[in-house]
Amino acid sequence: MVYDEKLDALGLLCPLPVLKARKRLIAMADNALLQLVTDDPAAVIDVPHFCKESGHELLEQEKNGTHFTFVIKKVS
Repeated sequence: MVYDEKLDALGLLCPLPVLKARKRLIAMADNALLQLVTDDPAAVIDVPHFCKESGHELLEQEKNGTHFTFVIKKVS
């Protein structure tokens, strides 16, 4: 999958990964894909909730060791 933007939020704790993703998505074009990588365990709850509340589409959610990767599609 090709991403329009990648956000490295490693080392950041709740709520910073979601806040940074929100800010990045605002600047992106509609239907663009953002890959968010974080090691915050709360992200597995926070990111899907953020997408549901904001209307963005969570396309993928994956755990790789201590890292979590999310792919979010910006919806206007």
